[in-house]
Amino acid sequence: MSNRRTFLTSLGGGLLGAASLKASLIGVSAADVTHALSAPDVLHVPLNEKNFVMPKGLREGSTVAVTAPASGINPGDATKNIALLKSLGLNVIVGQAIYRRNGYLSAPDEDRAIEFMEFIERKDIDCIMCARGGYGVMRILPLLDFETIRKNPKIIIGYSDITALLIAITTMTGIVTYHGPVASSEFDTFTTEQFKKTLFTNNTIPDNNTAAHETSITITKGKVTGRLVGGNLSMIVSTLGTPYEIDTRGAILFMEEIEEEPYKIDRMLTQLWLAGKLQTCAGFAIGQFKNCEAKNRTTVTTLKTSLKQVLHARIGSLGVPAVYGLPFGHVKSKMTLPLGIMAELNADEKTLSYIETAVIS
Repeated sequence: MSNRRTFLTSLGGGLLGAASLKASLIGVSAADVTHALSAPDVLHVPLNEKNFVMPKGLREGSTVAVTAPASGINPGDATKNIALLKSLGLNVIVGQAIYRRNGYLSAPDEDRAIEFMEFIERKDIDCIMCARGGYGVMRILPLLDFETIRKNPKIIIGYSDITALLIAITTMTGIVTYHGPVASSEFDTFTTEQFKKTLFTNNTIPDNNTAAHETSITITKGKVTGRLVGGNLSMIVSTLGTPYEIDTRGAILFMEEIEEEPYKIDRMLTQLWLAGKLQTCAGFAIGQFKNCEAKNRTTVTTLKTSLKQVLHARIGSLGVPAVYGLPFGHVKSKMTLPLGIMAELNADEKTLSYIETAVIS
C-alpha cells in the first residue's frame, strides 16, 4: 500500500504532480488542479461498447470501509447502520475522516483523498461505503489515482453529492459503481433487501432487483435496454465540461433531486440538453424529486409550472421511454443502482430491472 509520501509525489496515470498540497480548506493548488484536469480520459467509446469491470460481491466475512469523502457527519449517525452491516455478516472498518471537521467538509481535501485511496489499495477491504453526501467530493477528484482504482476494483457506494465520485470512477476506469445508501441513511426493509440483492454474490438473475413504485407515472411509453448511468441531477450537471462528465450515449439515465424548484430543474435539464446529453439517452428512469415543487413565494418563479409539467416538456419531448417516481433518491426506501450494468426500463409497466448481475462471485 502506498504511503503518504508516495501518494503525494507519484500518483499513477499522472493525475497529480509532485507539488506539495496544503492541508487546509483550499486543499490543492491551482497548478495541481490544472495538471490533473489535463489528464486524458481513458475511455472514449460509447457505453454499450465499453468493457465494464464488475467488482466482487459481498459475502459473509467481507469487509466494508466507511469514509467521509465529502461533508462530515456526527459519528453516532452511522452507529445503527454499522451494526446492521455487521448483522449481515460483514466486517466494518471506520476511517478517521468521519471524526473530523474542516468547515463544511469532513477533513481537508488531501486527507480525504488519501484515506479513500488507502481503502482502494487495501486488499482486505471489499467495499467502500460513503458516510454521507453533503458537499465536497468534487474537490478531491483531481487528487485521485484512477489507474490505481482501475487495478483495484471494489464496491464503491453512496448517493447525492457522491454522484460525482461514482460518475468519475465509472467514466475514467470502466468500473461499475453503486448509487445507493450511505452509512448515515435509514436502512428500512426495502433498502436493506435491495442492498443485499444487488451487492451480495448469492443473488442471481432473473428477478434480481426489479422495482416499481405505486406512485410512478409514465412520461413516454415503451421498453428499452441500455446501460444504467446517473445519480443526483445537480451533480450530473456539475460534471459537465470536466474530464469526469457523464457519458449518456445509449444509456438509461437515472436521476433524482431534492429541494430544487421546478424552474431550477428545468434549467438543469436544459443545460444537459444543450450539452447534447439528453438526446443520446435510450431512456429515462427518474426517481424521487423530494420537495421539488414551487414554493409559495410572491416572485416570478411561482407562476404555477409543476415539476411534472417540466419533466413532460423536457424529457417527454425526446420521444424515448421515460418513467418518473421510481424508488430511489433522497427518500427512506431506495434501490441500489449500479452504474454501468445493463438494465431494462419498461415505461408501460413503470419498472426498472437489471438484466445482468451487478457483481461477480
